[in-house]
Amino acid sequence: MPTTAADSTASRLEEEALRLLRHGSLRAAADVCRALQTKHPKFASGWRTGSLIALQMGDAAGALALIEKSLALAPADGRSLLQKAHCLRALRRQSEALSVANTVRPAVNGDATALDALGTFYSFCGEQRLALEAYERALQLAPRSAAILFNRATVRRFLGQLAQAEEDYNQVIATRPGDYEAYKNRADLRKQTRERNHVAEMERLLAGGIKDWRGEVQLRHALAKEYEDLGEYARSWAHLEQGARLRRRHLQYDINRDVATVDWIIDAFPRGPDASVAGCPSQEPIFIVGLPRSGTTLVERILGSHSDVYSAGELNDFACALVDAVQSGAARPIPREELVARTAKIDFAALGRNYLERTRPATGRTARFTDKMPLNFLYCGIIRRALPNARIVHLTRHPLAVCYAMYKTLFKDGYPFSYDLEEIGRYYVSYRKLMDHWRATLPGAIHDVSYERLVADQAGETRRLLEFCGLDWQDACLDFTRNPAPTTTASATQVRQPLYDSSLAQWRHYEAQLEELRRQLQAAGVDPDT
Repeated sequence: MPTTAADSTASRLEEEALRLLRHGSLRAAADVCRALQTKHPKFASGWRTGSLIALQMGDAAGALALIEKSLALAPADGRSLLQKAHCLRALRRQSEALSVANTVRPAVNGDATALDALGTFYSFCGEQRLALEAYERALQLAPRSAAILFNRATVRRFLGQLAQAEEDYNQVIATRPGDYEAYKNRADLRKQTRERNHVAEMERLLAGGIKDWRGEVQLRHALAKEYEDLGEYARSWAHLEQGARLRRRHLQYDINRDVATVDWIIDAFPRGPDASVAGCPSQEPIFIVGLPRSGTTLVERILGSHSDVYSAGELNDFACALVDAVQSGAARPIPREELVARTAKIDFAALGRNYLERTRPATGRTARFTDKMPLNFLYCGIIRRALPNARIVHLTRHPLAVCYAMYKTLFKDGYPFSYDLEEIGRYYVSYRKLMDHWRATLPGAIHDVSYERLVADQAGETRRLLEFCGLDWQDACLDFTRNPAPTTTASATQVRQPLYDSSLAQWRHYEAQLEELRRQLQAAGVDPDT
């Protein structure tokens, strides 16, 4: 069918809207799209582009309405169907979203780009095996695509297919040598050896200069990891320190706000919950809290190996439900201090119900589910009020061990305090202060699991953990490495291995570099050896 002048005009407007979208000019992009839709209402992809923009702007309901208009004009269009699935997922209608996504595959089976997008959608939904199927079909059509190979490697890592993931990353790097994230991910897949490592390759790249600071950060963290594996600790620290300093320089973050927030929480919840105020009675959730890199993923794998427990991963649902409860009806943005104060006056039972509703349908697969969002430690007192029968499991780890573990981890999102040792120290002190407060005001409500004790006595600590959670003993919980469930956290590689104690004292190789942090913790009243 020949292209008309109207089609050409519509295409130019759409391209302009997409250009503005790529540059982050969302309002301007939305304005162009509205003009496009007014002048060319039968141009189906114009409605889809409008939906993309609306979703980027956080208007999931509006995005869904726009994509329905696109589908009314082209009901079998695979890209529009997938956009509808994204809209439904944003509206927390995940079962409907997956149902729509499942109809996309036949429509896009010959389109590698669309299959890649479908795989990414499945991965976002936690359906890693479906994601892998989509990527593998896409690579049958486009076997040299570095982008699709990278995505398949990511999902293979989540699924524990580590050797295959390394093969994919090798192909990505061969095709796209400037993909520095691939070097970092590859370094993390296994312990590097004298015979098999990538140090020389990465040092050559670094010596040649890296124009993008993000690439240099990735490469330096990869080198720090590989040098540590090789026992070259001075070189490891030098790269780690430079990479972390560079990452911190590009973050807008104020540690004072997080420290003050802990004080505001303690002021808002000076005592335990009032027994006369009933929360939501559900016993389903098991919250696993603590600092990142403290062992939360390990405990999630242990509990998730029990037949009555589903590992739901790191959910943002409690924090989101809490913010919604506080801001409901507010005519203006609420400053953080006021927001924290208001959390003490909400309907806690409604909060508990809202949280459970948000976690559906994924968490309804078994009698219990784990929510492994480490920073839920901030909300222990609120969780106890909203869901008094939920279990709260708190991971602890040697202060210098966990601080070093955070410092050397390049987090994809969150934890901005982790790239500066002084800020890590201040955050750690505030975290300890808050957890001491929760233990004092919520006696018996929080079960502490020491990472060190778990490694030393896996069976005993696992038995006590299951008893606290009200779960019968199952031998599978000891053999958690056989758990086939995907994991997407920074510990995705480590949890595929049996428990080992070599990581317990890894920080001791850097005692000189961590001495100032040790003194900082001591001055704040924290024993750095407990």
